[in-house]
Amino acid sequence: MKKLLLFILIAAVYVLHQDYWNWKNAGLVFGFLPVGLAYHAAYSILATLMMAVLVKCAWPEHLEQTEPEDDDKKKGGK
Repeated sequence: MKKLLLFILIAAVYVLHQDYWNWKNAGLVFGFLPVGLAYHAAYSILATLMMAVLVKCAWPEHLEQTEPEDDDKKKGGK
């Protein structure tokens, strides 16, 4: 279930990246910021949050495990 929800989150963020609905909008946000640029600023924050959720929920634990070093390698021996 968790994998399905993460997949839906990724797909939703991917679809939101295709902002064709802002291409012809000449409006300004806060009086100086074009709508498309404001949208992408907000999208960047959303993508950052999505990546944080992915790292928290789907990080592969096996990559964090390290093997103990041999005593010969520590001493620089052969």
